[in-house]
Amino acid sequence: MSKGRGKPTAFLLASLLVACEPDADSIRVRMTTSLGDIDIALYQDQAPITVGNFLRLVDGAHLNGASFYRTVNPDNDNGSPVISVIQGGLGDVPSPLPPIAHETTETTGLLHLDGSLSMARADVGTASSEFFICIGAQPALDYGGARNPDGQGFAVFGRVVEGFDVVRAIHEAPADGPTEFDYFKGQLLKPPVAIRAVKRVR
Repeated sequence: MSKGRGKPTAFLLASLLVACEPDADSIRVRMTTSLGDIDIALYQDQAPITVGNFLRLVDGAHLNGASFYRTVNPDNDNGSPVISVIQGGLGDVPSPLPPIAHETTETTGLLHLDGSLSMARADVGTASSEFFICIGAQPALDYGGARNPDGQGFAVFGRVVEGFDVVRAIHEAPADGPTEFDYFKGQLLKPPVAIRAVKRVR
């Protein structure tokens, strides 16, 4: 193998990582939780549908009183490949907004990196009010990844820029909440971490 063979690959990887960095003029929101604040930059140019949906939830104060209710890590994950995320949103409360079209990571060019904010979903086109934050890179959640059998991955639309210590504290919180579904055993936060308010800060 020649010494120059790795350079194009390294350049491509660097380009992808730069593309996933929030712009200086990106919209930012602050989640005020019972454990502290999390500031998030939104990718409004790359993922306009998903960001628009999230901002409707924010501007309508629908996420005030929501919670982070689930933590997934290699020790309690019942899916494959294993992932590390925290999940939040309205939970059992019906979403005030209709489901949105799915913006794949192939389309947006965004990846599930450390701190990425993405939409939770069942089938394609069912995402509405539930979201998750990645702890560490989670390529299995990207388009073509094996986490979801349909291969469409999940829709990244933001990234944590401040408050990652709060994200980690949520991820490490006790998770022995009751559930009737075996898949979620050991993953439900007890108690959930309250999201007291979400508002734009820029």
